[in-house]
Amino acid sequence: MSAPNEETLERMENLLKVAGDFTRLKILYAIKDGERSVGEIQEEAGVSQSLASHQIRVLNDAGLLSSRKMGTKVFYLLADDHIRSLLEVVHEHVTEKQDA
Repeated sequence: MSAPNEETLERMENLLKVAGDFTRLKILYAIKDGERSVGEIQEEAGVSQSLASHQIRVLNDAGLLSSRKMGTKVFYLLADDHIRSLLEVVHEHVTEKQDA
């Protein structure tokens, strides 16, 4: 398999940078199995509402999240199964290295 072109590599780098933040990983895991409101994400991730909102915006801007509005509430979910797969592959890789 040959290396992707420069533009694709830059997009990959950005995705990994965004997803690689500790708080953002907690948020991604909070919604891994279904949509959540900001308050639910905040509680599950154990962060303040302002931090959750800021990091959700970063994840959303990077295309890692989708959202659905119901009345005044916004619910967030992973953008697609690729994000879920990325979390699973990275988790498997790091836990495999721990167990060895």
